[in-house]
Amino acid sequence: MGFLDRLEKAIESVVSGVFARAFKGDVEPMEIAARLQKELDAEAKLLSRDRKLAPNEFFINLSEHDYNALEPYGRKTTDLIVPELRSHAQNMGYIFNGPLEIHYELVPELPTGKFTVESRAVAGVDRDELDSRVASRRARMVIEVNGVRHPLVPPGIVIGRGTEADLRIHDPGVSRKHAQIKVTGLGFDLEYEIIDLGARNGMTVDGRKVKHAVLADGSRIEIGSTKMLVHAPAGR
Repeated sequence: MGFLDRLEKAIESVVSGVFARAFKGDVEPMEIAARLQKELDAEAKLLSRDRKLAPNEFFINLSEHDYNALEPYGRKTTDLIVPELRSHAQNMGYIFNGPLEIHYELVPELPTGKFTVESRAVAGVDRDELDSRVASRRARMVIEVNGVRHPLVPPGIVIGRGTEADLRIHDPGVSRKHAQIKVTGLGFDLEYEIIDLGARNGMTVDGRKVKHAVLADGSRIEIGSTKMLVHAPAGR
């Protein structure tokens, strides 16, 4: 039984047909599921002979009419589609950077019955979010990954995929110990630099491939498929 066959049976078993009838003539969950499968297949990038990195965050752009029709069922739709996407990915040898997420966006310019899909591969990051927020407000500079700020205080942090890293990033393009940000100095007179720890895929700072770089407010770092921003937190 294929991806869409399993999903159709899941929808029928959960909602007894009411779910599908709610969208008669408009964008239906099965259409979204089919498009997501195509997006997954089209955007999977080859990592090695038998592994491909697939997008794990999807944005479904809908007209105002379809958005209003789908919004009450959005969570139920996502809960049904995500397990089937995971199963399809496993069968195809795809891997994900982080958790699968589906977002529904209102795009008033779209006509009723039409929708578009956008996707990206976003790395999951291990952190204690509350502690990170509090510490970030006190720090002079932070490094922001996927919308979460991590304070940069002496002596600094190691970034990587392994358990020994201070900032762990679940990205197959990131080495176990990929890079180190050193923070030196006292008080507000601090200096920041990043050093490549011999990572296979290297790193890019402000668009340039480097082994070492001095960091400042606004510095942009990229390792694997993960992008990070160094900046001064607002309101500290």
